[in-house]
Amino acid sequence: EEFRFDGFRFDGVTSMLYLDHGLGTTFDAPEKYFGDNVDDDAVTYLQLANTLCHELNPKAVTIAEDVSGMPGLCNPIADGGMGFDYRLGMGLPDFWIKILKDEPEEQWNMKNFFFTMTNHLPQTKTVAYAESHDQALVGDKTIAFRLMDKEMYTSMGIDTPSMTVDRGIALHKMIRLFTLTLGGEAWLNFMGNEFGHPEWIDFPRLDNGWSYQYARRQWSLVDNENLKYRFMGAFDKAMLDFVKRHPVMQTPPAWMLYADEGNKTVVYERGNLIFVFNWGPLSIPDYEIPVRQTGDYRIVLTTDDGAFGGFGNIDVNVKFPSEKKEDGITMKVYNVSRVATVYQKL
Repeated sequence: EEFRFDGFRFDGVTSMLYLDHGLGTTFDAPEKYFGDNVDDDAVTYLQLANTLCHELNPKAVTIAEDVSGMPGLCNPIADGGMGFDYRLGMGLPDFWIKILKDEPEEQWNMKNFFFTMTNHLPQTKTVAYAESHDQALVGDKTIAFRLMDKEMYTSMGIDTPSMTVDRGIALHKMIRLFTLTLGGEAWLNFMGNEFGHPEWIDFPRLDNGWSYQYARRQWSLVDNENLKYRFMGAFDKAMLDFVKRHPVMQTPPAWMLYADEGNKTVVYERGNLIFVFNWGPLSIPDYEIPVRQTGDYRIVLTTDDGAFGGFGNIDVNVKFPSEKKEDGITMKVYNVSRVATVYQKL
């Protein structure tokens, strides 16, 4: 009634689909999906469940939590599929945890970034997300907390300088935009993560003395003009407005144009937009990138905007002309450190 959204999320679908519950199985060959290990009764049940859901409410959305990548999961039942509308892209948040926890940024691989985000069957609509309730619960850390850690308690005032917080906010925005524009055909956010909520969630239980202290979200943080949380909140709103104006999630999969491992930059095209992500610490003027169409380009979104906690190093009013060369079409841009910028052909 409030959000105009109804349906079901089916938990643990992988465990249902296989007689061994998918435990210890590497799904790297077609026979893993269509052999004797598939539980035919479970497949039939899921087909019936989806049929019932959509007959009772044609607008209902059904989402499968499957990590195996079962082909046909989101295909129509009439075509032999199971009838789900979407699957959760569960490998995406796992990737970001691994990157932020185990790999120094000097070792980040741009091709790995791109292909991990896009690694799903094109006919299987995927719900992309950078983090979920799993990362927000006690015992784990959200992306914002992994990036900024204890400085979230001391350096989030707008007048408090902090290189750690500046880097954290910059990467927080980039991770979310990268995941949204590459990871699938829908977007999921867990409440509070959009503005970098600093604390975990812990429900009352015996071990914490039945405390309600962390059974909350501090919405006042994003509304406080004196705190930097508002920058991440403002970017999230702008990002969602951006995909409403430019529905990239409903366009064909992205095309990688360039991966610069030395300068930690990846360039890709999706929905006639050019995305430039500089994950590294160096800003590079007159940085040449490949494009596929001649003409002038303009900026339609940049994480460097001052309203989003950026430093305003990119002039959004400048036109960027392309140049046709023997080996293709290129365009020169100001490739700013830890900034993502989106260009559109005029």
